[in-house]
Amino acid sequence: MREIDDLPPLEVLYEDNHCLVVNKPARVLTMGDDTGEPTLFELAKQYLRKKYNKPGNVYLGVVHRLDRPTSGVVLFARTSKAASRLSDQLRRHAMTKTYHALVEGVPKSRSGTLSHWLLKDRETNIVSVVEKGVSESQSAILDYRVIKTVGKRSLLEVIPQTGRSHQIRVQLADIGTPIVGDKKYGSTALMGGKICLHAFSLGFEHPTTKESLNIQATLPGYFS
Repeated sequence: MREIDDLPPLEVLYEDNHCLVVNKPARVLTMGDDTGEPTLFELAKQYLRKKYNKPGNVYLGVVHRLDRPTSGVVLFARTSKAASRLSDQLRRHAMTKTYHALVEGVPKSRSGTLSHWLLKDRETNIVSVVEKGVSESQSAILDYRVIKTVGKRSLLEVIPQTGRSHQIRVQLADIGTPIVGDKKYGSTALMGGKICLHAFSLGFEHPTTKESLNIQATLPGYFS
């Protein structure tokens, strides 16, 4: 099992007394699960503890998460007040999330809106597209556009309007363009536990200054 020192160094994208925004590498958990693997959350707390010489427990609030194989922008709160205000923005869909996805194939339309009903199997952690009205299913909507196509792969910009589990992965696979490396949803490419889905930018209102912020994380090299 990996230890926290085995994780890549923390890449800080933005930091002040209220917020910490970092670039999550693929294959790193945002928060802990049954595996006991080290997490981005623990790495961020360790960073703050060392930087500010705080021997005790460091407060850090989790505002949102990314799937383990996904990379990109993750926002943490450094105070409970900031955590409450940022979580409220998330609930109200007041944050703007933009993803880049490298997919197999080319969408039939260069841009569009995808709307599906999704159902998650909690035992297998697999999400499926179902008919509207199926018990416990949820509506999932996203907008996409093709940035460029090279050969049999396309780079897409994706803006989800809803925040469902595995939403982007399932919806893109359903139109015949699975995310490269996402074997769970139909990709034929092997990426060693990574998938080519990257949380490229996150826009939000600063919890105390009310300034509009938009934080970006550079695409990982394996997207090329």
